[in-house]
Formats: sequence, C-alpha cells, structure tokens
Amino acid sequence: MIWKWLGALLLFPLQMVYLVVKAAVCMVLPAKLRDLSAENVLVTGGGRGIGRHLAREFAKRGARKIILWGRTEKCLKETTEEIRMMGTECHYFVCDVGNREEVYRQAKAVREKVGDITILVNNAAVVHGKSLMDSDDDALLKSQHINTLGQFWTTKAFLPRMLELQKGHIVCLNSVLALSAIPGAIDYCTSKASSFAFMESLTLGLLDCPGVNATTVLPFHTSTEMFQGMRIRFPNLFPPLKPETVARRTVEAVQMNQAFLLLPWTMHVLVILKSILPQAALEEIHKFSGSYTCMNTFKGRT
Repeated sequence: MIWKWLGALLLFPLQMVYLVVKAAVCMVLPAKLRDLSAENVLVTGGGRGIGRHLAREFAKRGARKIILWGRTEKCLKETTEEIRMMGTECHYFVCDVGNREEVYRQAKAVREKVGDITILVNNAAVVHGKSLMDSDDDALLKSQHINTLGQFWTTKAFLPRMLELQKGHIVCLNSVLALSAIPGAIDYCTSKASSFAFMESLTLGLLDCPGVNATTVLPFHTSTEMFQGMRIRFPNLFPPLKPETVARRTVEAVQMNQAFLLLPWTMHVLVILKSILPQAALEEIHKFSGSYTCMNTFKGRT
C-alpha cells in the first residue's frame, strides 16, 4: 500500500506538467471543433441580446435544431423567424426560468414537440442595478430566481436525459463580475457568484459521466441593452465586448469542450491580482479604473 501511495505521489507532479504543456500546445495549435449537426440546442433568454446572437451562431455552425426560451414572446418570434430564414429548424416557448413549475412543464413540452435537448445554454439573466439599501426586495428576489435558481431548474429538467444518453453539454453565460464585484449591482454580482459556484461544482460532478460536459463563460462588460448606461472610465483601453464576439467564442468553447472561458484574456490578470494584492490596493484599482462608479449612470432595458 505504501509503495502504491508513493508511486501516486511521484506521478502527480508529472501529470500536472503534462496537462499544463498540453494546454499550452492547444492554445497555439488550431483545435479540432466538434460537429454540431446532430445537436438540439436550447437557449434561455434567447429572444434578444447575447441569447439571440448565440442562436444565430449555433445555427450558422450547423446545429440541427434551435429552441428558444424567454419571457417576451415578440422577441422570441422575431429571433425564431430569423433562425428559420437561415435554414435551421427553430422553435420557441414562453418560459420564465425563475418559475420552477413552468420550467418543468415547458421542458416536458419541448421533449414531446422537438425531442431531446443535447446542449443547454443557460443565458437568461436580469440586473436590478442598485445598491442594497436602494433595492426593492421583490427585485432582489427576481434576480436570484432567474440568474441562479433558474439554472438549477433547467439543469435538473434536462441533465437526467443527457446522462442517460451519455451525450450532452451544459453551458452557462456568466460574468466576470462573479469573480470581481462592483457597487451598484449587488443583486447581479451575488447571483453570478452563486451561479459560478454552481457550475464549478457541476463541472467536477460530471468528470465521471462520459459524454456529458460543461462550459462556463465569464465575459467582461458586453454592449447590450441590459447594461445600457453603464460607463467605463477608459473605454479605449477596456472596450466593451460585442455580443456577437461573446456568442462566437462561447460556441467555439463548446465545440472544443473548454470548461471555463474568461473574455477577454486580460481578465486572467484580474484573477491573479485578486489573489495576491491586499484589499486596500484592490480598492484603489476599482477607484482608478472607474468600476467603483460605473453603475452611477446605469439605465438598463427601457
């Protein structure tokens, strides 16, 4: 037993070196992208914003069927018609992911009408955009129900069949604010941090589940109407991401089976700084960069 333990101890650092080198090589060499022609993709919050661009991107890359969930039927109809014009079968269902019973009911309807979902994209989110003391209690609850608990309900609804088929992918459109919170969006930052922990735990839990994987995307501020009015102090140095860029990189991450993706790559520096700098220094960075006051002009969706 002792020799087995020593052997594993000696092998472990070699495994770490191998995995690091392998990851470095994969960053340099073009990766083989997974074929999506047999995939049925469901996108929550698929009627507008990043969700609409995700639907376009999956369709452009050959997904067999696209299913859209959202709360605004007008937006869902428009996006569905657009995807169908691209030559891809598309369906929409009005569904509030924060409502557990509605999620389970619509998931059953999807299976009966469209078939099994093989890629679930948890994209739906809301932001209240106020400080804790200025926030309405119901608005705070709404953020947690949609941004965090909604992922519990959708994943519970579709993951069992993925495990049975040994084929599936759970995708989470998160935010870099899950790792570095800002004032004025306490509801959003809290829900995204919870969502990130959910995906970390889920990703590790799927290690022994062949054919079923997970991807978490953490983008920087993206120029969508959801964060309309948010101002960055140095927009030329830190320009907001385009939603089509986030969508493209997300689908590529799914095709490469990448577990976690930070956008842009400079966000890795933020993670390192948070690990080594004292709190006082981090506070000065927030003030200097303008993230301390960036939500002061927030308007959100109109």
